[in-house]
Amino acid sequence: MSCWDVVADYGLRSLGIGERLLPRDDFTLCKQVVLIGSGMIWNVYFGVLALLFGFFLATALAVGKASRVTPLRKAAEWFIFVFRGSPLFIQFFFAYFLFLSLKSVSPLFDPLSSAWLGALIVLFFNTAAYSGEIFYGALLSVPKGDIEAADAYGFTGWSRFRRIVWPTMLRLAWPAYTNEAIFLFHATTLVFFSGFPAWQQRGDALYYASYFADKTFNPFVAYPILAGYFILLTLIVIAVFGAINQRLNRHLPQARRQKIRYRPNLIR
Repeated sequence: MSCWDVVADYGLRSLGIGERLLPRDDFTLCKQVVLIGSGMIWNVYFGVLALLFGFFLATALAVGKASRVTPLRKAAEWFIFVFRGSPLFIQFFFAYFLFLSLKSVSPLFDPLSSAWLGALIVLFFNTAAYSGEIFYGALLSVPKGDIEAADAYGFTGWSRFRRIVWPTMLRLAWPAYTNEAIFLFHATTLVFFSGFPAWQQRGDALYYASYFADKTFNPFVAYPILAGYFILLTLIVIAVFGAINQRLNRHLPQARRQKIRYRPNLIR
């Protein structure tokens, strides 16, 4: 079987397209690269959707935490505290058993026990809490001069927030938010260790890497391939977020523009 045949058979296997059974022998380098890359589709799925929806919830949490309305402020503070104060793996654990208990209430909750939805919800809440704290710090750092200038031009309420405060907040928070996005994509590997099952052996990249490591008794091939995929994904995230950062800072002089620098979180 040529490598092109392997790509045709296993390239989209994680989505249920192509060969149904995993290879039982002849674990070539091509098969490992293709199948682990196929699993990366799920890691990208978790990361992109959690970031997309988490961005809007994070903005709401930042505004709520800065609000003078006590119920809104306390709700935002406790949400951020709970999801930042507990390990992500423990959140997966409790969410899975919570969703399992909901299945007995109504069949409508059945999808929550699946990784494609249940694990996504956990990642969504987790990244929203971390990003909300980042946005809150940036919101407090918005220069008073900008707000005074907005008042002088007659901007008030929603128009002032949308045209002045929110863009400035994003510009200040974006370098730290980029690191949060990178961490989120790396954190998608925890789905493999959570209780959320891989449906019909259609798992993420770590699922396939672990499969090959167990079958070949050689983890020094599959796991470096997995690491290479995540390094490539990290470079793509840095490039995309760097382009957005340039867009947010396009009005500033060149010397004042912040550049994206990757600072990995060694402890979280």
